Amino acid sequence: MVSTPPSQASSSQYEVADSYKQVETLVSEPKPEIDIDLEFLYTRDIEFRQETIYFIVVDRFHDGDPDNSEGPNPELYDPEGKDWGKYWGGDLQGIIDKLDYLKNLGVTAIWLTPLFEQVEALFINSAAIHGYWIKDFKRINPRFIKEGENPSLNKTQDTRDTVFDRLIAELHKRKMKFILDIVCNHSNPDFSGNKGVLYDDGVKIADFNNDKNGWYHHYGEVSNWEDEWQVQNCELSGLATFNENNSDYRDYIKSAIKQWLDRGVDALRVDTVKHMPIWFWQEFNADIQTYKPDIFIFGEWIYSDPRNEQSLEFANCSGMTILDFGLCVALRAALGQGAEGGFQLIQDVLSMDSRYNGANELITFIDNHDMPRFQSLNPDPEMLRLAIDLIMTTRGIPCIYYGTEQYLHDDTNGGNDPYNRPKMENWDTETPVYRDIRLLSGLRRLNPAVSLGSHWHKYLTPNVYCYVRRYRDNRCFVAMNRGNAVTIEAVHTDLPDGEHTDVLSRRKLEVKDGYLHNLELGSREVVIISHVGERVKGQTIVRAQLNGVNTQPGERIIIIGDCPELGNWDISKGYELEYINENTWFAEIPFEESAGRLVTYKYAMLREGQSPLRENVVGRRWFVASEGMVKWRDVWAW
Repeated sequence: MVSTPPSQASSSQYEVADSYKQVETLVSEPKPEIDIDLEFLYTRDIEFRQETIYFIVVDRFHDGDPDNSEGPNPELYDPEGKDWGKYWGGDLQGIIDKLDYLKNLGVTAIWLTPLFEQVEALFINSAAIHGYWIKDFKRINPRFIKEGENPSLNKTQDTRDTVFDRLIAELHKRKMKFILDIVCNHSNPDFSGNKGVLYDDGVKIADFNNDKNGWYHHYGEVSNWEDEWQVQNCELSGLATFNENNSDYRDYIKSAIKQWLDRGVDALRVDTVKHMPIWFWQEFNADIQTYKPDIFIFGEWIYSDPRNEQSLEFANCSGMTILDFGLCVALRAALGQGAEGGFQLIQDVLSMDSRYNGANELITFIDNHDMPRFQSLNPDPEMLRLAIDLIMTTRGIPCIYYGTEQYLHDDTNGGNDPYNRPKMENWDTETPVYRDIRLLSGLRRLNPAVSLGSHWHKYLTPNVYCYVRRYRDNRCFVAMNRGNAVTIEAVHTDLPDGEHTDVLSRRKLEVKDGYLHNLELGSREVVIISHVGERVKGQTIVRAQLNGVNTQPGERIIIIGDCPELGNWDISKGYELEYINENTWFAEIPFEESAGRLVTYKYAMLREGQSPLRENVVGRRWFVASEGMVKWRDVWAW
């Protein structure tokens, strides 16, 4: 018997394994005397579309344990918090202390800068406060845990009594998730002649300057950023760059990450993914997702864009989603820098969502630790609020950079690194942005249209943007104004007629024939109306997503199969999917009678005045979990 640990077996997200012979043997005539754990037949794909992520630079958030602040090298610690290149004392206990503050904010997942052990020296007058100059992937940075606590993952594997383990436990007690920030591209730069010195739980295994086993590339720094070979093989800012062709390196990095997964990590954020070839990521993700199927992974392809073929291929083919730099850049231009095109720049990006196989799982954000904070571009707090409300209600998974809800920013040197990483100082739970995030995070979980649905713009000028999120009979209407007060004569909302209440202001608005008439929007005002329909209910819910089908207006996609829920191959009784964009159709399908059974299915296109067009493929066969949530992700077969 292959047994799944209770922490994983309790997951309600399931996909099906491809071992059909094993499935048929087990479900045909099971022997009652054999204790079989059917969990090994499933892979569990964690559902992240309803999450609200909060990104924290650990050292700058909160010092919960002053005893660990000096760390292994006290010279790298500045207790006054004035030297921006040194540590200021933030740690994991500090995050534990503030979890209720984050929970109340509406945060459902926290992403921390890397927790691995770092080199303890200065490089260009800076310490590794950001966490990306790693010395040992199998040890925790001792600056973040209790003084004297063993940083070795191996040596604490049985006891699991570190501050990190307590953080995971406290998060999961609050039904919050933990995102581990990882780096596979590089280790550390040159510190007084030491470069790329790497350890495996304290045992030295590699050295850039004595690289007899070929763990690193030795091609110098990138000189031409348009040369893809250089980008993937040369050094980024002098960092020792791993040789992904070395199987010992690949075994080491994957084994290290698996140790962290064993401690309860729910998701991974992967640094600098554009600097390694896609085949590495395909292998890495396949191995990691086989080891822990209920894992969500997203990568940083810096300045990715739907018009960039390389980043687009990565998003669709690597096995992970990505941070949505394309939308971020447009949003910062429109709302942070007052670009003439305004909201049209944002809609231009959203109109290309069909280029992605999973636009609703892109990670959206307005700033991060590598760029000036939004308010360093535009200090107007109301414009910040517009930007936050937009990423909280448009497609994708919103990520809030720590302190945004407290208007945290330092404009020294234009707010560039390191001044975009100031110390968190205020914990006010009544700021307008704090309130909006709390309300809209709840809306994302309450209304499936916001997390799962399609995006339709209804009114668009450089200053005014009205759009509708739509899924089944759920609707969310959003109107926002970046300019002076304006009255919109009429805007279609897709909402049912009657009186509705603005989520933010509690203002009452009347919809007639689907329209809001004479909609008054004050300067910097946002109006959000939510209408929640009946939820899909079933013993097991299958979330089926189909990509790669080129439908024309009036054409519909259904799923048919050999079970009652899919019409028993009767095309007139197939289950209809919802249009998300030109590349994506989606549906939640309730299973009762066939839950816990092997099913066969395929997709078909219904065309008015023509015969239905069925996929040119032998039916897909999947085992439907006996309960919970299943994900099917398919590509139309011509």
